[in-house]
Amino acid sequence: MSNNKEKLFTEFTAPTTQEWLDKIEVDLKGADFQKRLVWRTNEGFNVQPFYRREDLANLKAVDSLPGEFPFVRGNKKDNNLWFVRQDIKVEDAAEANKKALDILNKGVDSLGFKIPGKNLSKELIATLLDGILPQYVELNFNTCQRHCVELAEILVAYFKEKGYPLAELKGSINFDPIEKILKKGKDVTPVLAEAKSLIEALKELPGYKCININSVALNNAGAYIYQELGYALAWGAEYMNILTEAGVDATEAAKRIKFNMGVSENYFMEIAKFRAARMLWAQIVKQYEPKCDCACQMHVCAITSEYNQTLFDSYVNLLRSQTETMSAAIANVDSIIVTPFDKPYEQPTEFAERIARNQQLLLKEESHFDKLVDVSGGSYTIEHLTDAIAQEGWKLFLAIEEAGGFLAEALKGNITNAVNTSNSKRHAAAATRKEFILGTNQFPNFTETSDGKQPCSSACCCATATHETGDLPTLNTERLASEFETLRLSTEKAQKQPIAFMLTIGNLAMRQARAQFSCNFLAAAGYKVMDNLGFKTVEEGVDAALEAKADIVVICSSDDEYAEYAIPAFQYLNGRAMFVVAGAPACSEDLKAAGIENFIHVKSNQLETLRAYNAKLGI
Repeated sequence: MSNNKEKLFTEFTAPTTQEWLDKIEVDLKGADFQKRLVWRTNEGFNVQPFYRREDLANLKAVDSLPGEFPFVRGNKKDNNLWFVRQDIKVEDAAEANKKALDILNKGVDSLGFKIPGKNLSKELIATLLDGILPQYVELNFNTCQRHCVELAEILVAYFKEKGYPLAELKGSINFDPIEKILKKGKDVTPVLAEAKSLIEALKELPGYKCININSVALNNAGAYIYQELGYALAWGAEYMNILTEAGVDATEAAKRIKFNMGVSENYFMEIAKFRAARMLWAQIVKQYEPKCDCACQMHVCAITSEYNQTLFDSYVNLLRSQTETMSAAIANVDSIIVTPFDKPYEQPTEFAERIARNQQLLLKEESHFDKLVDVSGGSYTIEHLTDAIAQEGWKLFLAIEEAGGFLAEALKGNITNAVNTSNSKRHAAAATRKEFILGTNQFPNFTETSDGKQPCSSACCCATATHETGDLPTLNTERLASEFETLRLSTEKAQKQPIAFMLTIGNLAMRQARAQFSCNFLAAAGYKVMDNLGFKTVEEGVDAALEAKADIVVICSSDDEYAEYAIPAFQYLNGRAMFVVAGAPACSEDLKAAGIENFIHVKSNQLETLRAYNAKLGI
């Protein structure tokens, strides 16, 4: 057997990188390698179409092991178990308890309770946790920031009264005043002084995290991946500074910190982000000289993004959140929350929550993602992305530190403004289809209607204190698809659904391709699109369009043939419907001179074009 193996490998000569590049140049047939195959990311670096072992020669982290500093390969050595978490909004403690007990029997092993601060009491906690054994379940609590210490004291007293093994309990209290500065524009810096008291209140619960970095808020506001990474690191460093300056031991401070990070649809980049985050956080904490390397571990709860979810074709949200969950699981996070697919337009239903749970259970029970530690380790591409995203995130972290730290930059509005700028860029990219939203600006469901669905927004779990101001800029959490959804909803409200008719003529391949493009382009506004097999004359096509009561007639042909067909079709239509040319032919100026105004093609701003068409149609 060994001889056969030797023969197999000696029969083939390993090609060099240059030989691969030479072969690619031949296959490209003169096309530009950089433009055609190199991916220019939003993160500030390029990704090559292939990587080889020599590309990892200078990457130090490649030699590290799972469970060892700097933890790039995860905190665990023997498994990749993570908590399956579901959050519950506590409006009635008994009902929330009933729901918690139910979902614990359906695969959940981590609960998150969102408790209005005004309702917090010993009785509420006793009712809420009745029948739940905290030594077997991770418990996470979110309440008004000013009630976190009170909550901690109530929990400790409750667990002691019940006789639970305090040292074995795991969970968290979400104390993060900085998040409110970013999301609500309120200067709540006085609340930061309670951080030390909160840690002291939880001293008998060593497994409880309480200082949170909610960078998921940045993710849901459209931040680029390197921004969430860099800002999360600076955010965490700010809390380390606050705690150590208040006299909290550095080891204790680091062990109490938890990161709640978003995860978006960029599959490989998100895997790399979490790996890079652990590596860089370990380096940051190491500078505080903790008593053990275990204090350098980053503990992450990953939450699938709301930013890229859609109201229309909402089942596609399942595809998005599934790949996001896979990224987080492969990247060895500690717990995952899958956002239900219907979150953009309603309080998630029981069905949507069940599917969200099962998305994680599928990865565990059927795909065995929980069995292998850092399955992506050693992948040339992932290792390169981990290093590249770490470099960009580190640059941003250093820039924030040099500017005075995360809190100072947040109070100046610089963090919020930077993320909102990224959000605006991404909306502009979606408008021109440089950033695809499946089912929205690309391949929309032609026949779907909203069925009364309306976009909804999230609300704070506690009442707003009257003494908090809101003078600072706030994060713009407008989803990427929101402008297209507004457009499509306005079309639905029109007295008549506009009909877009494809006048296909001439070259078979070109007319079919352009008709398909045009149907997708126009259906994004909620128009009824009518494709056709082809017409012998433009007059025949126009007559068919008018018979179909078309509001828009789109001529679909080849560039060369537009000089022959477009003007006669436009003149024969004679203003009885809007006339559109699919493409940007060389004869465009001649067509414009004849009075043709409307052209749609790959470089068109789809959103602006459709808004203009709606205006012309009186919508």
